[in-house]
Amino acid sequence: MKEIEISKEPVDLHKILKFEGMVASGGEAKSVIAEGQVLVNGEVETRKRRKIVSGDIIEYGGEKFLTQLG
Repeated sequence: MKEIEISKEPVDLHKILKFEGMVASGGEAKSVIAEGQVLVNGEVETRKRRKIVSGDIIEYGGEKFLTQLG
């Protein structure tokens, strides 16, 4: 599992996907979330602005990412 360091809480889910390079753009991030391709803490998440906090686990593209406050 890879770790993602966030500088503040909460952070919108689509911003994490974009800034961590999991997708090419914010629009693509919103699209993959709306299509149900992203899981947060083991559950499908379709809300683009889902607030992510330290300890949340994001799954996308066959990989898992643990968010940590840095």
